[in-house]
Amino acid sequence: MITNEPTVASPSSQIWQWRGYPIRYQTAGTQGSIVLLIHGLGASSDHWRKNIPVLAENHRVYAIDLIGFGQSAKPKPSESLNYRFETWGQQIADFCREVIQAPVFLVGNSIGCLVALQATVINPQQVIAVALLDCALRLQHERKLKGIRRLTFPWVQKLLLSPAIGHFFFAKLAQPQVIRKALLKAYARHEAVTDELVEILLKPAQDPGAADVFLSFITHSKGVLPEDLLPEITCPVLMLWGTEDSFEPIAQGRELAKFPAVKEFIPLEGIGHCPQDEAPELVNPILQKWLAQHEQPEASTI
Repeated sequence: MITNEPTVASPSSQIWQWRGYPIRYQTAGTQGSIVLLIHGLGASSDHWRKNIPVLAENHRVYAIDLIGFGQSAKPKPSESLNYRFETWGQQIADFCREVIQAPVFLVGNSIGCLVALQATVINPQQVIAVALLDCALRLQHERKLKGIRRLTFPWVQKLLLSPAIGHFFFAKLAQPQVIRKALLKAYARHEAVTDELVEILLKPAQDPGAADVFLSFITHSKGVLPEDLLPEITCPVLMLWGTEDSFEPIAQGRELAKFPAVKEFIPLEGIGHCPQDEAPELVNPILQKWLAQHEQPEASTI
């Protein structure tokens, strides 16, 4: 029987040592330009499982687990290794230099968008173009908190920094029913919230160290915002945004399109916060077209 299903082999999972810690990544495809996919908060490279095979038909695709997430190491936060965008951006920049060794397209979702932008700022020569899917706006940032929330949110963060309280809070979150409820809020298409998806987020959350990673990140309200990084970007930026994103409102997302680097802003009607997983039939063709538009004739080492 003849089918039109992709013939690309399943992604292979590999380990890269970064600063002495094992980092998991997946790779697929043997030809074409190189694409690196960067997940969002609490997710992993498996969140791109609906995109990797399609993109790998004509491209070499990498998807990485940021340190602290997925199957990558989850070391305790310290002065030398903290869970900040600067750290993750450096991880991506180093991965591109040490593993990929050629210019890449970066594609991020949620906080992965900020990581992609940070990596581009660190080493602009290694990035051909950037695609941002529902970029994290960091609405809990100290520069964005207003009114009573500006007074109360720091107290909540201080409470969560107490090991007993913080770990109790995380243990309540890392439950199948709680994760499913959060996903149903994030996804406008509820049929996309499957048992498989819940497991993708749940399993890494049960690893030793996962609570400290999560608490370290959510109790940090400083650092970079997308509007800090976009003015420094010189390569083309594509933005996709679900119109039903309840976490990162599209009205505020449109404000980012004013920066010169943003060449196109595409609203995705009726879609939520993770369009690559919720609506791959919309996202994959857009990414394929974008990759073709910015394809470089011959890749060079970086």
